[in-house]
Amino acid sequence: MQFEHLIAINDPGNPLIVPLTREQLWEGLLQRVENPLPFLPGLEACRIVERSDDRLLRDLDFGPATIQDRVTLATAEWVRFDIVPSAEHAGGSLTISIEEPQPGFLFLRFAYTTTFAANPNSEERAYIEYIKSAYHQSDIDCVRIIRTLADGGTPQ
Repeated sequence: MQFEHLIAINDPGNPLIVPLTREQLWEGLLQRVENPLPFLPGLEACRIVERSDDRLLRDLDFGPATIQDRVTLATAEWVRFDIVPSAEHAGGSLTISIEEPQPGFLFLRFAYTTTFAANPNSEERAYIEYIKSAYHQSDIDCVRIIRTLADGGTPQ
């Protein structure tokens, strides 16, 4: 299954949205890479196993399960999380891209690729819709945490 959506970060026509710069947005995404605990409910610990300029390998400890993922970065453009397939997890990926269609308008595009069937039956479709809703809510929370960090706060 592939699933993607946009979340508006800046809307110059809406005075209720505090604008963020591209740099603030990128710094927030880097925080998600370096310290994913506030961004991933249930995560107990994260250990960076390998690091290079544009890649990391991490062990994500969720208590009963540990998942390994590879993180790839393109500075101030996008970050991609690829779950390494294992006996506990089939794998998948999430790419978060910063989009700026015109000056002052910033968006984050969240693009998921999972191992769910391309042509699911009705029971699987209901489950997939539930997963999509959970992803969307998680991404809204991600933006909230990035805004909190940009404002100098500590995410909860």
